[in-house]
Amino acid sequence: MIAPSRSPAWKWWITGLLLLATTINYMDRQTLANAAVRVTKEFQLNQEQYGDLEMAFGWAFAVGSLVFGFLADRFRVYWLYPIVLTGWSLMGIASAHTSGYESLLICRVLLGFFEAGHWPCALKTTFALLEPKDRTMGNSVLQSGASIGAVVTPPLMLWLMTSETSSWRLAFEVIGAIGLVWVLIWFASIRRTELDVTIPESVGVTDGLWAILKGRKFWALAILIFGAQTCWHLFRVWLPKFMQEGRGYTETEALAFNSAYYIGTDIGCFGAGLISLGLVRHFSLSAHDARRRVFQGACLLTSCSIFVLWLPKGWGLMVAILLVGAGALALFPCYYSFVQELSDRHVGRLTGLLSTWVWAVSSPMHKFFGRLVDSTHSFDLGMALAGLVPWIGVVALAFLWKDKSRSCVQE
Repeated sequence: MIAPSRSPAWKWWITGLLLLATTINYMDRQTLANAAVRVTKEFQLNQEQYGDLEMAFGWAFAVGSLVFGFLADRFRVYWLYPIVLTGWSLMGIASAHTSGYESLLICRVLLGFFEAGHWPCALKTTFALLEPKDRTMGNSVLQSGASIGAVVTPPLMLWLMTSETSSWRLAFEVIGAIGLVWVLIWFASIRRTELDVTIPESVGVTDGLWAILKGRKFWALAILIFGAQTCWHLFRVWLPKFMQEGRGYTETEALAFNSAYYIGTDIGCFGAGLISLGLVRHFSLSAHDARRRVFQGACLLTSCSIFVLWLPKGWGLMVAILLVGAGALALFPCYYSFVQELSDRHVGRLTGLLSTWVWAVSSPMHKFFGRLVDSTHSFDLGMALAGLVPWIGVVALAFLWKDKSRSCVQE
């Protein structure tokens, strides 16, 4: 895998670059959410229009997932990856120079399209770079950048923004420029052919795929991930506005809490894996039954959103939201494991298809959320319902995935 002249530590340096790319990906994604109050005020947007921006991002992400998944299998990731990262970085910078809703909408569409290319490029890189025994660790490092990006973005934006409303533009420019620096480091770290891998021609690669797509278990997961994604992204997008406009926190307080929220999500994610492993080892549950229990427990945590209906500004509200965050990200390790149970041969295709599906159908929820806020003049009902949506996954598993006999050997 590694060129003879390379040190064994080189592959982990490149893996660190992938972590940084994921971090930058999420930073560029989060800039709008963290500056939402300023942007909507300057452009005189209502809540539904703000929701439209996020809906457009999500639909573009769905299209990009298909396009770049196809391209990553056909072109050298050495060139495609920096093109993708340059694309979304320039769109982040361009957002700083928009003059109104329409131009910002175009930038968000292109940002979502290019950001979707990160995942197929990154996974192709770990495939080429790491031996099979190292790939799980490499992909774990890669994934951890998402929470890191969400944690570091609020304090960075607070440092860059002043009391002037339009100072959000500088924050967009600086964070976008970080991606361009990454591109330079990428070309300095890798030679053109070092990530080339010879893959034998697959035989019967589509065998059984259509049967899976028509099966009940696939649609159980399609429903499950819709609930999980809707909860996760509604809180990701609307939490800063809810804290400021809905509960009267200052911008500094809201963004500081936003960082704490994502630390809580990471704790929930790691906790899901540890609890699942403990249930298998100490209570003799199958891996499938264990992750069903963990998924149900995560839904209980996200259901703490119901307390938003009664809790005023204060510690009680913040604790409830932190519990929602821990549960929201804990849903995803369970989901990925369920996908792996569907097929040993089609995990990539199934993951890509489900990703495209869920971004396409969940993104309009932002528009409906914004419309609900405009009509009720309150974020409370929308936030409360967002935490309850993951329960549809529990119902889908109960009615559509009744065979519990198959489970992964390793957790």
